[in-house]
Amino acid sequence: MTKDMTKGSPIKLILQFALPMLLGMLFQQFYNLVDTMIVGKTLGVDALAGVGATGSINFMIIGFCMGVCSGFSIPAAQQFGARKYSELRKYVYNSFYAGAAFAVLVAVLSVVFCSQILTLMRTDVTLFSYSYDYIVVIFIGIPTVFLYNLVSGIIRSLGDSKTPVIFLVFSAIVNIALDFLFILVFKMGVAGAGWATNIAQLLSGIGCFIYMEMKYPVLKSDEIWEKKEERRPRAKYMVRLCSIGVPMGLQYSITAIGSVILQAAVNMLGPVYVASMTAGSKIFTFTCCPFDALGSTMATYGGQNVGAGRIERLGKGIRGAGIIGCAYSIIAVVVLHFTTDYLALLFVDAGQTEIIRYTHQFLMASALFYIPLVFVNVVRFCIQGMGFSTFAILAGVFEMAARTFAALVLIPPMGYMGACIANPLAWIAADLFLIPAFIYCRDKLKHYGTKKLQQE
Repeated sequence: MTKDMTKGSPIKLILQFALPMLLGMLFQQFYNLVDTMIVGKTLGVDALAGVGATGSINFMIIGFCMGVCSGFSIPAAQQFGARKYSELRKYVYNSFYAGAAFAVLVAVLSVVFCSQILTLMRTDVTLFSYSYDYIVVIFIGIPTVFLYNLVSGIIRSLGDSKTPVIFLVFSAIVNIALDFLFILVFKMGVAGAGWATNIAQLLSGIGCFIYMEMKYPVLKSDEIWEKKEERRPRAKYMVRLCSIGVPMGLQYSITAIGSVILQAAVNMLGPVYVASMTAGSKIFTFTCCPFDALGSTMATYGGQNVGAGRIERLGKGIRGAGIIGCAYSIIAVVVLHFTTDYLALLFVDAGQTEIIRYTHQFLMASALFYIPLVFVNVVRFCIQGMGFSTFAILAGVFEMAARTFAALVLIPPMGYMGACIANPLAWIAADLFLIPAFIYCRDKLKHYGTKKLQQE
């Protein structure tokens, strides 16, 4: 059920762990694509652009939640690598207490200030109602985001990347079925896509939690009194969890601030450009699933090896994951060059030639810089798994600065092309920080030892 990543060939372990995660992410993006396809094909370009106009704020809020959950799973991975199973269980159950508090707080604040956020983003008046109807439903479902991502993160920290995929596939199937039901049958509009996502994620989260409780021996205590003691809320563990989880969540949010500023600049260019970037972003996110899978793998790999004191394996893991990612990047560029125009037809009709052309422009500008994106994911998540989550915030600052520069300096004279090169600039800026940061963190672990750092 679990997998020890502290022994054996790093590249083989990373590939074996990442492939199931990749399958799950592809399914997740597939049902996100179905959401967008149904909206664009049945509700029109304005509805498509309205949903797309929420992309950056969606990433900022939901990304924060996912980052917190990823951070909460890192102490579990470290304790699993160190074979300290009682400590592992204490971290796991305290992560649920802290996660519940975060879920309620973030959901309430997001729903209350949803309208003001969209206004600050300069959302076009013709798109505003579509944007609000969709994103407010997504914000209501934030507790389901915490539930699934927290449980699946804990399971992956134990070395099991397959089980979360099973529940994600189930979620994808349910979500697609509910999309058709809510949008086409019940005529719920863009809100129907949001409710479909929330319900599907809730069901997968509950199923994943029940399975975790039943099937993992390392999460079970032999004595009743010990079980009660390990599940008791403890400030010490929640502080440690928050010290890792909050910086990781803020990294997503800070990165997204640049995306919000960029999105606001694109919104001012008009619905055609917003729709083009929406379609391009959906395809881009789908093609980037391998990078995300490698990143999440490196968080577990880094956490387990630091817990076991195998610092020498960290660099080998970075190299192995980098080789896999670069090979995929070259293939992806070639495939996208010949298929982007056809993929754009998933979202708009063939007569929308302008949107198709701008979608191709956005995708190719990004794909040519996939190799820098590989190392953004691989190095950043490895550093997080090593326990240096504060560095994730600094990497996010570099990305935010690059996207802000594109929005404020490049888009006014260059127009849409300035938006297209914003992501590549952000990835290069992040790499310039992350690679030296990894060397520093690795050397610090070698010098001081993992035990002292884990106590800090």
